[in-house]
Amino acid sequence: MKVGILKTGRPPRPAIPKYGTYPDMFMDLLGRDAYAWRTYAADEGELPERPEECEAYIITGASAGVYDDDPWIGQLLDFLRAAKGRTKLVGVCFGHQAMAQAFGGQVIKSPKGWGIGEHDYRVLSAEPWMDGAAAIRLPASHQDQVAALPPGAEVIAASEFTPFAALAWRDQPAISMQPHPEFQPAFAADLITAQRGRAYAEEEADRALASLAGPDDRARVGGWIRAFLRGQ
Repeated sequence: MKVGILKTGRPPRPAIPKYGTYPDMFMDLLGRDAYAWRTYAADEGELPERPEECEAYIITGASAGVYDDDPWIGQLLDFLRAAKGRTKLVGVCFGHQAMAQAFGGQVIKSPKGWGIGEHDYRVLSAEPWMDGAAAIRLPASHQDQVAALPPGAEVIAASEFTPFAALAWRDQPAISMQPHPEFQPAFAADLITAQRGRAYAEEEADRALASLAGPDDRARVGGWIRAFLRGQ
């Protein structure tokens, strides 16, 4: 199966030698030998010539907002609309928001502020590609949130902080989620440490760092994504 990764951003440069790029993180999560991978630098204007170039696409996280006026963001949204129903789509964080924005939802900078550290999410709909878990725990790193549900989408996981934490589209083969199953806890911790005292307060950073010490469901959700890609 050929899977394209639409790269929409990069980790801080000092972190890349240790943790890799965002495409690296997804390939490590889902298996480097599991698919024929192809990366497109969407944030540099590189997109597939046609959606059928790959059987599925993963849209990564980014520091940009989907409502920003950078030309590449509009080009990405146009591609997602063109790809609807023609290939599978999996969006994570910015990718989740980009899909919502492209398909008629709304994304805003949330007045709740930053979501960082490990968050707990309730599973609201047991999808065929899941394994029966009632809740999941994953790293989060976002300030923007989906604020209005796109037509055709159903909320399948939620929290009090993030009511639209994961979506499944009933009118196309597509799923998306706000949290980051591809983030190693150590990488999430390094992001928090780099921004403590700037993007968020010291006390908020301390709580988030402490939450990363416990177990999470990265491997489980990686398995869900693989099952979705296989069509199970």
